[in-house]
Amino acid sequence: MIGSLGAAPAGGCSRAGCREEATWRIDWRNPRIHTGDRFKTWLACDEHVEYLRGFLESRSFPVSVAPFAAEGAAEAAAADAAAAPAGEETGA
Repeated sequence: MIGSLGAAPAGGCSRAGCREEATWRIDWRNPRIHTGDRFKTWLACDEHVEYLRGFLESRSFPVSVAPFAAEGAAEAAAADAAAAPAGEETGA
């Protein structure tokens, strides 16, 4: 999956053939064709984050990697935590 202009795509890993849920967001740009304010976003699972990062870095593309939470996942986790009785952990 590829996005642009800061839009984080929802879904799975961007590695070809991978069907795992994404846990990492990889923002990158090709300086030859992208201006400094434009970037692409790939998503990666734990298994493929280093492969995708290395693929981009080997081409000397600026790369930034950060944890990814699918849209709505952070809000759901916060709601679960708020609903749990004091001193109890949620299943998350």
